[in-house]
Amino acid sequence: MKFLQKPLYSFEELLELEPNDKLNEIILTLDYIQIKDNTRNRRGPKGYARFAFYRAFLAMKICSIPTVVSLRERLLSDLKFKYICGFDLNRPVPSEATFSRVFSSIAINDTLEKIFADCIEKARELGIIDSEIIAIDATNIKAYETKQPKKDINQDGKKADWGAKRDSNGNQLTWFGYKLHIAVDAKSECPIAIELTPASTADGDMAIPLIEKDYHNRKDRLKAKYFVMDSGYDQSKNYKTVQEKYGGQAIIPLNPRNEKQPPAGYDFNGTPICSAGYKMVYWGGNKFRCPHILGKVDCPFGSNWCSSSDYGMVVKTKIKDDPRRFCNPHRDTKGWKEIYNKRTAVERTFGRLKEHFGLNNFKVQGFKKVYAHILLSCIALVAANITVNHRTCKQEVA
Repeated sequence: MKFLQKPLYSFEELLELEPNDKLNEIILTLDYIQIKDNTRNRRGPKGYARFAFYRAFLAMKICSIPTVVSLRERLLSDLKFKYICGFDLNRPVPSEATFSRVFSSIAINDTLEKIFADCIEKARELGIIDSEIIAIDATNIKAYETKQPKKDINQDGKKADWGAKRDSNGNQLTWFGYKLHIAVDAKSECPIAIELTPASTADGDMAIPLIEKDYHNRKDRLKAKYFVMDSGYDQSKNYKTVQEKYGGQAIIPLNPRNEKQPPAGYDFNGTPICSAGYKMVYWGGNKFRCPHILGKVDCPFGSNWCSSSDYGMVVKTKIKDDPRRFCNPHRDTKGWKEIYNKRTAVERTFGRLKEHFGLNNFKVQGFKKVYAHILLSCIALVAANITVNHRTCKQEVA
């Protein structure tokens, strides 16, 4: 039976639980996943169960534990926590060096990516994720390593470097590290695809790789209707690929820096201009009507100037002719704005990852280890979302 399709309104209730209770509920949610680690020693160093290390690393994210040193202290002082993580209560806690070696091995295999994909698929099966509207954005990830001058960085696509972008207030931000690109299901606010790049990578170049990764991992193959992004993604290739390859609609504000003179007979938003020079009135779908007939303007030539019909002149646009200029609903209409406002889902997702699941709280160096920490944060968030919906379902049934 599917869980009730509720929004994430009770997420904060989960966060207010005692740390061990919160951890236990989320770990139980993940019990359906069989962790298949293909590394040679499946039980881990000195015979420790491998799955216990995965649980312990996830526990760091769920319980906001900043370092392995703090994790060991918690395992040593809290037997319930140790039990939930899966370590034998009669055996000593693994050393800090053991945790570091295991994490290094986890970072170079694909187990975490498979766990993340399994979590997303489970959420889809339960109706939590529907992927009708997907929001895409990027955020800065500061590197925990020595800053280097730009001229000294021999970039191979996997090294930290310098990035810059403007915040919501227009202030220029610079950082040394990486950039996390993420696609989020707007309904559940769950991350469904992630990519990590050097900080200098342009946001707009990563939209299609994110969409491709999401579709590659899907089993249902359902197509999203809308892909919502800010003006940093205003590139013709993004509109065209979304429309032609994925059958969706890119909802992106036009970036003034990319603007050229619009085609003859249209304004910058793709609204047709009548022969008298007035903007035509959007009438739903891809249809525009005479503004004089609809009482929006008082045309000195009257409606017969353009059409002898009492209905007035009609112009229909075709998205395939110019996917950037034309869209349905029409750009800047109420319907278009309502869809675009769904983009805030990705901002809330970044906020939860950073504030509650340790996205900015790691002490490792190197691309693969940073990516592993990000995957752990995303797994914890999706599992928490499933847990919240499960709790809501049980409360409704009771």
